[in-house]
Amino acid sequence: MKRLLALPLLLAPVLIGGSALAHHSFAMFDMERTIVLDAEVTRFKWQNPHAFIEADVTTRNGVEKWAIEMNSPNNLALAGWRRTSLKPGDKVRLWVHPLRNGARGGNYAGVRLANGSTLGQTS
Repeated sequence: MKRLLALPLLLAPVLIGGSALAHHSFAMFDMERTIVLDAEVTRFKWQNPHAFIEADVTTRNGVEKWAIEMNSPNNLALAGWRRTSLKPGDKVRLWVHPLRNGARGGNYAGVRLANGSTLGQTS
């Protein structure tokens, strides 16, 4: 009887771990490509499980709204980021692994701030 009661407790980490791994897939991003965007930050969301940069990119056809997914705030802080690293109106150059479906979004690779400092990969 005790073994029967222990079975759900033994299986829980396996079931939870599987869903956590599925959540952190990069399959939707083309990690083999990196594009560069000259952008103006419209919003910087410092939140779990992923921070986000929302930015406007001016093209010949007008302004495109982009959403860039980042790592967790904890991991970003270890890489030198702060909640105040970006603010609306900041002009930045973003390095992004684009979405495979062609939508205006991607996975953050790096940023060059207006003062010339960089965070992440910028080459």
